[in-house]
Amino acid sequence: MIEAQNAQAVAAAGQTLSKIAESYLDAYARPKDAGGIGGRDGTRFHRINAWSRLLGDKVLAEITPDDIDDAMRTLATEPARVYSGRDADDNPIFRKKAGHRSGATLNRYQVALAALFTWAKRQRLVPRGFDSPTRHVEKNTETRGRVRYLTDDERTRLLVACVESPWPRLYVFVLMALTTGARRGELLGLRWCDVDLVRAEAILHDTKNGDRRVLVLLPQVIAELERFAPKDAVTSQALVFRSRLRPSQPYSTAKVFNEAVEAAAIKNFRFHDCRHCTASYMAQSGASLLEIADTLGHRQLRMVQRYAHLNTDSRRQLMTRIFANRV
Repeated sequence: MIEAQNAQAVAAAGQTLSKIAESYLDAYARPKDAGGIGGRDGTRFHRINAWSRLLGDKVLAEITPDDIDDAMRTLATEPARVYSGRDADDNPIFRKKAGHRSGATLNRYQVALAALFTWAKRQRLVPRGFDSPTRHVEKNTETRGRVRYLTDDERTRLLVACVESPWPRLYVFVLMALTTGARRGELLGLRWCDVDLVRAEAILHDTKNGDRRVLVLLPQVIAELERFAPKDAVTSQALVFRSRLRPSQPYSTAKVFNEAVEAAAIKNFRFHDCRHCTASYMAQSGASLLEIADTLGHRQLRMVQRYAHLNTDSRRQLMTRIFANRV
């Protein structure tokens, strides 16, 4: 039995990156209870396919750090692409945008490749003791990251514009984003059975990092949700923010949200910035980075480090209180 497994591993070790990438993406798309990885990152397919294009003809176990460096230089000079929804077959669509890939984006490509090597090692598709070449490739320098949050006046204007939107649920959709820090995709995946109107909670089963997360819903959010809740909300599998024409699909929110932002005369604000609003307001109110990370669903504190400067006043008050009678 062991000899057969070893022989299989030796044979598999000669497979090219493209061949192994196909198997990896198939496993990534399948849920865990079906023997797959159950991956939730929609960009993973695009990034792995990019590696197949650049290094696909090379045997996976023979790829060197220099090969990856060369491919990374190619990725750095190509036009950047941005996620633009899904097609009729539910495949992700990416369109070109001005400029080149940022250091942070290039690092995400490297992370995707590292995940492929890790999976291949677990599946015995590379020799035992194989050392992933990604470990010997330096990461790109990343900028601190964008922090754009609404002023009190901007927030008021945006919510008023949402109330006046032709889509009746835009107001509660944006209100939930601002007060929970949930991502667009997480909110669009919510079903009524995931929302507990009595406990004022909503469960996110399909988060970006795969962790289950509970959203705390404020009274204002509950009041709005109750306006749209079906009679069988407790057991209903219907999407909270469903499409009008195709109820089984989520509503396409980009157009109505952008129209509300324009109507509110707000500049340089994207839907994902609602998430920055949540974190920024928390930091300004004295919340710790751990509390912010827990709310946003980040596993690492470095992901919320960008908000540290916003709670300086709160930390000053804390330090003043602690050392008032000690120095």
